[in-house]
Amino acid sequence: MKKIIKLVVIILVVISQLSFAQDSTFDSLVTKGIKEIYNIQFEKAKETFDLLQKKYPEHPAGKFFSAMIIWWKITLDTDSKTFDETFVDSLQNVIDFCDNILEKKPSNVDAIFFKGGALGFRGRLYALRKAWLKAALDGKDALPLVLQAHKIDPTNEDVKLGFGIYNYYAEAIPEKYPFIKPFMIFFPNGNKAKGIEQLKITAEKAKYANIEARFFLLTLFYQFEQDYDESLKYAQSLHKDFPNNPIFEKYYGRLFVKKGNYNKAAAIFSDINNKCIANFTGYNDKLKREAVYYIGNNFYMNGKLDSAKKYFSECETLSKKVDKNLDEESGFLINSTLYIGMIYDRLGFRHEAVKKYKKVLSYRKYGNSHKKANRYLKKPLR
Repeated sequence: MKKIIKLVVIILVVISQLSFAQDSTFDSLVTKGIKEIYNIQFEKAKETFDLLQKKYPEHPAGKFFSAMIIWWKITLDTDSKTFDETFVDSLQNVIDFCDNILEKKPSNVDAIFFKGGALGFRGRLYALRKAWLKAALDGKDALPLVLQAHKIDPTNEDVKLGFGIYNYYAEAIPEKYPFIKPFMIFFPNGNKAKGIEQLKITAEKAKYANIEARFFLLTLFYQFEQDYDESLKYAQSLHKDFPNNPIFEKYYGRLFVKKGNYNKAAAIFSDINNKCIANFTGYNDKLKREAVYYIGNNFYMNGKLDSAKKYFSECETLSKKVDKNLDEESGFLINSTLYIGMIYDRLGFRHEAVKKYKKVLSYRKYGNSHKKANRYLKKPLR
């Protein structure tokens, strides 16, 4: 009888471990919280993941996704380091929590998966801050964990996010930044095509990582592949699902600029500008500066010079505020100043135009800004 009871207990424990990730309450809380993060509803997300930790105190998901709230606060303004230390501490808490689980259960796939995720996101922060060695070391530690998690549970499509990110960027980043190549000598070779394939599978089939996979596909097609049609597909779908996410909406607008559809871009950036005025979370001065620049540019392209000057002047003012703590002037400041000079010239205010061209020459060279300013100083723009 004792043996039967013992066997029943063992079976119940095994079933509980196997079915934990399929618990409908667990899944619904994680899904709800993830969507709240991407909707930039950070307080709601915190409440959701606090509840997740309360209901499932022995599972690392609540701690990990709570750290993701901080990550998105960083993502909204990557120039600010306000949340860096808090984020690193939160991820270390996840790593320590997972290590405690793994000491007792070395094959616990959840602990392996979330420890790998925590190391991966810490590496992303270090890469953002150009701490390449630290980023490489975290990547080196994260990759075996992702491989181990996949080996234990090959049906888990979420794991492929880690494979896809590694395979793509392990080849793409050294290509774009050759000075990083020495850090990669102890790592497996990457494969961009395979990475894209894995990210697409994750975007289509993953339970929790599908949104992040779509975001990665958006940015890699935009920044590295320069395939703006492919990038636009992901930007459009993400903006549709999360219309008040400023990062998704910003890329959505930028892609129409890249494709030369300035009217559509201006419409999107007008929506961004209105949300900045209404103080939507994440719609800050930096984003407003970009929005008014592209609105002004569209007015200029359509010959509406007074309206263009209004928005370029706002961009110039915001740029001086946003650039205050930077080492050099931004492209937005330089170009908006140049455009204001060009508008003054076309409106017949030569004296004011000359002052703007000289101001452009006092700034750093940005593209052909100095060449244009010198040319317009010699010959008025008509």
